[in-house]
Amino acid sequence: MSLGPVFDAALAAQAACTKLGLPYCVIGGVALQRWGEPRFTADVDLSVLVEPGEEARTARILLGELPARIEDAAGFAERTRVVLAQSGQGVGIDVVLAALPYESRMISRSSPWQIDDATALQTCSAEDLLVMKAFAARDKDWADVTSILERQGRKLDLDLVREELRPLVEAKEQPDIAMQLERRIERILGELL
Repeated sequence: MSLGPVFDAALAAQAACTKLGLPYCVIGGVALQRWGEPRFTADVDLSVLVEPGEEARTARILLGELPARIEDAAGFAERTRVVLAQSGQGVGIDVVLAALPYESRMISRSSPWQIDDATALQTCSAEDLLVMKAFAARDKDWADVTSILERQGRKLDLDLVREELRPLVEAKEQPDIAMQLERRIERILGELL
């Protein structure tokens, strides 16, 4: 049974990562379907843990399992750390070649999302999705932050979110991101926790 082209693409990417023995999790709009207010997403985003120096090899083996979306996708991946692949149905699959300690922790915290009796998809945690969405800080990402806070509420480990977000926004030199998140937490959850 097909769950639709985007979920089918996510499952194809998951199957490729599993076959290749690559630690991974689904992030982005597909993970938002699990943790926030579902909204349209046209593609699949994954984070795959890669040892330093293994980016080119990892890109090549992934592109052996998933069709490339652009010419010289392996070269592009070496330059940008993103493999641009696609499903057999033409749905975009963006595979981030993760290497940061945070990304490793995010993948280790990921868990299976049981979509139906026979189908599970490994996604990042709600807390990690919150961190990534706040860090991206685009208008649509802040809308997603709001939907995650509203849907997950007090189940969220906000101390973990703050702990993981802090060094990222410091490196980005945008401390206002953390303040914007705190304002949303206060407004939505009624108090700073």
